Order: sequence, then structure tokens, then C-alpha cells
Amino acid sequence: MRAVVVVLDSLGVGALPDAAAWGDAGSDTLGHLAAAAGPLDLPHLASLGLGNVHPVPGVAPAERPEASWGLAALASAGKDSVTGHWEMMGHVVTKPFGRFPEGFPRAILDPFEAIVGLPVLGNRAASGTEIIVELGEAHLGTGRPIVYTSADSVFQVAAHERVIPLERLYALCEAAFRICTPFRVARVIARPFDGPPGAFARTGNRRDFALQPDGETVLDRILAAGLEVVGVGKVPSLFGGRGFSRSHKADGNEAVVERLLDVLADPTDGLVFANLVDFDTKYGHRRDPEGYARALEAFDRSLPALFARLHPEDLLVITADHGNDPTHPGSDHTREYVPFLAWRSDRPARPLGRRGTLADVGATVAAYLGVPWHGPGRDAFAGAGGRAA
Repeated sequence: MRAVVVVLDSLGVGALPDAAAWGDAGSDTLGHLAAAAGPLDLPHLASLGLGNVHPVPGVAPAERPEASWGLAALASAGKDSVTGHWEMMGHVVTKPFGRFPEGFPRAILDPFEAIVGLPVLGNRAASGTEIIVELGEAHLGTGRPIVYTSADSVFQVAAHERVIPLERLYALCEAAFRICTPFRVARVIARPFDGPPGAFARTGNRRDFALQPDGETVLDRILAAGLEVVGVGKVPSLFGGRGFSRSHKADGNEAVVERLLDVLADPTDGLVFANLVDFDTKYGHRRDPEGYARALEAFDRSLPALFARLHPEDLLVITADHGNDPTHPGSDHTREYVPFLAWRSDRPARPLGRRGTLADVGATVAAYLGVPWHGPGRDAFAGAGGRAA
């Protein structure tokens, strides 16, 4: 018995009622990228019911969707990947993570710079690709690491791999994580890059250091039941590694799909949990609706191979963790509903409505696996319809 959850990182489907309070009024990742770069060619997602979830140029509602379809609200106080994934697995974040959009205070920087032995460059909210273009040469000349953040709770350290070797960068980020933990910073991320000036490019050697949930999750309950929890891509790092029996690192959508197919080729009783990060990092943050659209179409083309690896009794959930509207001002996440597509060959497809929390994903997985769960969320296949958001 196996549940498979695939997170299309940042694929929001319209602004939440409180989006204006987050500066995200009118955001609509899927609708706006389709309007800007569509019509989209998504025959397989359309057959599952994506067009029934949300109006999408080029994606007509299916007359008889193959999956149950709905959308889910983010109930937590946040709009980042850690918040979204924790809530998905039943841990609703009620106390916001620490955010420092104006830069980090000396209480964080002083001990970090003491460990580095040099003052940092940057220390402001910035696009990760833009700040290495701006400060990369100064970094090469001085050896000073580039520190930056965003509107989310994240302390990021960029360094050229030939200036600060990977193991040194990882050690610095691990030290930064210990410094940032009392300030409730959700993640510290090592952002190595390479190449000459004018052609700097991030490498695939990113490493995340994240807080662990301060309460029980569905992942914990699955492991306690003697089942496996297999993470693919960045998912395990979002939980600080907690709740996983196996992890498979993969960099980029194509690599994540390949690793997911490999995992599904082997018998696994439990949960397989994957995240396709490129939608967020390469296209949402960089405000590239064309690239986002083409990446979504590439994922759609991979779905037949994915279904070929599923067993008739498997559960497949396709969802997202937050929005990142590539047409919205700025370069940060947007507070949106996310799609909730749930396929089971042994259950007829039906509308799931507007779910009040992403925790319904975890509750659905727990119920399917026969794992007791009494925390937030409700099994999408229990009863009729969905809850109002």
C-alpha cells in the first residue's frame, strides 16, 4: 500500500481571502502564467481535473475527471515552502517564522562574521541570481561570503565554489543555522555558484538547514506504524530530516521525476513524497511565465510514465505548497490557494471543494495508509464535498 504526494512547488491557483494583507491581492500563479505564456498544453493534468479546479487558458474542464479535484487554503501564518509542507503533513504554523526583509540584525551577523573571519557582503533581501551578478566579483576579490534573504524566513549564503569550498560553505551554514535558530529563522541555505564574472551560475550543490516541526506530523505517525517515508528532492530538508526513512537528493524537475520513477519501480509500503522545485526557484522567483509554462508542460508529458509505475491500489496526490505568481510585482511567494488532485483507482472521482487547510493532504494520506491521525486536517475521501475556506 503506497501513497505518492507530488508537490508542484509554488503552483498557486488564485489569491486567498487574506492575500491583500500579505501584499498579494489579485495573485494567480496558474491563471496568470497561462494568460502570459499560454494557452497551455496539459492534456494529462486536464484529464485529472486541473481545469475543473481553476479556469486555465487552454485547459478545459474535464467532463469526467480521472481524479478527485479541489483546492486547498494555506491556514498557517506564512507563505513559504517550510510552512506549506509542514501544514501539508498536519502541522499548522500559528507563530510566524522570523523574517528580516530589511537585513539581519547584528545579533545574528556578529557571531556569524566571527566564525567566517570576514564581514559579509549584501545582507538584504534580494534575488539570488541577481545578487551574485552584483556582488560576485567583490566576493572573488575579498573572499567575503554573500548573505541575503527574501520576504520569507531564510538566511542564504552564496559563495563561489573555488573561493569557499563546499565543505567549508556547508560548515558555515550549519553554524549560521545554530545562530539563527533562537530567532526562528526557518531555513539557512548554502547557495554555491561557479563560473567567471559575467557568467556566474548556481551549481546543483545547494544544501538546506531547516527547523524541525515543534509538534507531531503525519510523517512521524507513518514511521511509528512501521511504514516507510521516502523523500525525493528538497522535501526532507524542509523538515530538518525528521520523519523520513530514506531520502533521495535530486536537483531540478527532470532529476526529481527520474528519481521518483526509480523509487516507484521498487515496492514501498508507505509514503513517497516529492517536490519539483524548478517551478518556484527558476521561474516563479525570476518572474518568467514562459519558462514556468514550458516546465509545467514538461511535467505533464512525464505523467504517463508516472502512472505506468503506479499500482492499481496506490494513492496519488498532486498539489502545491504556496503560490509564486510570475506576473506579480516583486520576486517573492504569493499567498494563494493550491490545487488538490487525488487519484485512486478504487474510488470514483468527485469534487473535493475548497478545503480549509493543506493538512487535508496529510489526513488523506494517513487515512489511506490506515495510520491513526487526530491532528489538523480531514480525509478528502470521507463524507461528501469539501470544507469552505
